Amino acid sequence: MRTPALLEGRSGYERVIHAWSDCVTSGDAFRHTVRVADPDRAVQVEAEALPSPSYAIRSVSALPLAGDVDPRALDGMATLAGAAMVAGLGRRVREATGGGAGAALLLDAVIEVARLARQVACLPRERAERAAAAGPAGFWELDREGWIDLSDSCFTYSEAGRARLGGPGVAAAATAELYSPRPGQLRVFERKRLLHLAREGARLWLRASLGDNVHGFEVRYEVDLASGRIVSAESTTSRLPYAGICSEPQGKARTLLGETLDPELPRRVQRLLGGAAGCAQLSDLTSDLLKLAAAPRVY
Repeated sequence: MRTPALLEGRSGYERVIHAWSDCVTSGDAFRHTVRVADPDRAVQVEAEALPSPSYAIRSVSALPLAGDVDPRALDGMATLAGAAMVAGLGRRVREATGGGAGAALLLDAVIEVARLARQVACLPRERAERAAAAGPAGFWELDREGWIDLSDSCFTYSEAGRARLGGPGVAAAATAELYSPRPGQLRVFERKRLLHLAREGARLWLRASLGDNVHGFEVRYEVDLASGRIVSAESTTSRLPYAGICSEPQGKARTLLGETLDPELPRRVQRLLGGAAGCAQLSDLTSDLLKLAAAPRVY
């Protein structure tokens, strides 16, 4: 396989995403802020959006923070107001921003906004406190109530995951504030995501990490450039939403051993790492790395 375009002229490429959610003063929506930076440019996207079930964007704006960013792509972001952060959002963002410099970074920022929207909710405080008092089972039920698209989205929210709730060693990392923040509360949820590509001789390394209020993930893949095959695959976790349940699918990263970095691999990743037997965060981190490995230099 060819060396990724993002590594042309350099041995390593790193992209950093810093994202957080503030509860707006009215207490019925969130202001999600995402900063995406790489060696060439940086952008910031800020979107006010409703939580589940609508995931509707009330307003959105974008700023260039560094490097060359197409002004038309920035201006196009405002047209996303009224869109829902559901299937088809990526297509709408691409139509709004075009293919100029920084457009792909803006797309990734909006995708991260949609991911943030699936981490926070505006539920009654009493309901959130009852869930906290009930422990992991209470939070699990509240998750399924608070986000309409969680059912079977990963092993934890499958019926097999539910069956583990009363088992030994199961603990929840969430707090009531993630479900019912105070109006105007800042940094209700905060996340940092790091993606790294590097070439070392005949090997390509893909590394990603994710840290936030309830997650701590790192994945590492080693690819033989001659064959394009994954020859090493590892994942580690330092924090999980449900210890003792979310840990079940983490070994699935090794199912990518022997897979080839071809255009169909992202679809296979969804099947191998995601779904009701998998882990959404493991699948997302891996998919993000594959997208970088296939990206053009103007990104």
